[in-house]
Amino acid sequence: MVAGVVLALFGIASSIAQPLAGRLSDRAGRRKIFVIGGLVVLGAINLAFAAATAYWHLFVLRVVQGLAAAFTITASLAIVNELSDAGSRGGNMGVYNSFRLIGFGAGPLLASVLLEMGPFTMPGGAEVTGFEATFAVAAATAFLGTGLVGVLVQDPEGTAPTERRLALRVWDRSGSGWRLDTIFALGVATLIMASCMALLSAIEPEVNARLGQGPFLFAVEFVALIAALAALQPVVGRASDRMGRKWFIVLGLMGLVPTTLLQGVVGAPWQMIVVRMLQGGAGALVFAPALALAGDHTEQGQSGAQLAVLTVAFGLGISSGQLMAGFFVSFGFIVPFGIGSLLAVGAAVLVGTQVDEAEPAPSAA
Repeated sequence: MVAGVVLALFGIASSIAQPLAGRLSDRAGRRKIFVIGGLVVLGAINLAFAAATAYWHLFVLRVVQGLAAAFTITASLAIVNELSDAGSRGGNMGVYNSFRLIGFGAGPLLASVLLEMGPFTMPGGAEVTGFEATFAVAAATAFLGTGLVGVLVQDPEGTAPTERRLALRVWDRSGSGWRLDTIFALGVATLIMASCMALLSAIEPEVNARLGQGPFLFAVEFVALIAALAALQPVVGRASDRMGRKWFIVLGLMGLVPTTLLQGVVGAPWQMIVVRMLQGGAGALVFAPALALAGDHTEQGQSGAQLAVLTVAFGLGISSGQLMAGFFVSFGFIVPFGIGSLLAVGAAVLVGTQVDEAEPAPSAA
């Protein structure tokens, strides 16, 4: 239970803080300082984990870690959006998301290697446990990122402080009749996409028992989706720059229907690996184009807050998918996957009817 709370606190704190963090960077008219500040705090918190001696220490550290991540995520995403034009935004969002996913997958793998290889003897003779080395490396990567951003990244030209009223809307009343706001509708679609992709992670014992496998094959199945997402997003993003974004998103959501449902049907580990890779491909059709289309629709000076709608939706989708799987699997193994596939159908209809394509993008080279 404590492990679950520790894991969840990061996502909860980050999701709550991201709209505020995005708004603050909008009002300041500066992004880089928020990215650097978030990375510095992340580095310090990573070091502090090694010194924690009580559960409440972990709770506090995870909340602060989530808050720091919120500032880094929203400001860095706003930089990518503002440095892009309509002809390159999809590809840039794809590259940005791919590196985020590579880090997400590499972190646990590196931690397991360090834990297994430790303890380590340092040049001066001091001994460092694998546990301490894990958080030291995590802190070092955060500080390395701080230095890279400080040297290589500049605030986009034309970014200026804004006092404009925050434009976060559920309904778009600009046309005839009532329709959902495009960014809000994309947020709902992103939430459902993330929920479908997160169903497997919460029911590892049931999956292993059903497929007759151990933790290693489950880890391969988990990473298969991340690998497909990371590999395909830049390609899909660039294609959406040339061909438009909306129907990539609809196609990806429709692809989530069979690839989610089949996870509740397959009976062998290799089948689950293949289906998870296909689900990652479907998710790639949604993720980068949705971020790029939301970026196409952001208002001047409000990239941070408005794009936070999608980043918050992704985090909440991961949590809701895990909760849904954990609750509904008791009614039958296929049940959570069936519910996820039905939600994907609804999301495809939602995007098809409620989302507006941006102005045609110029052809990308």
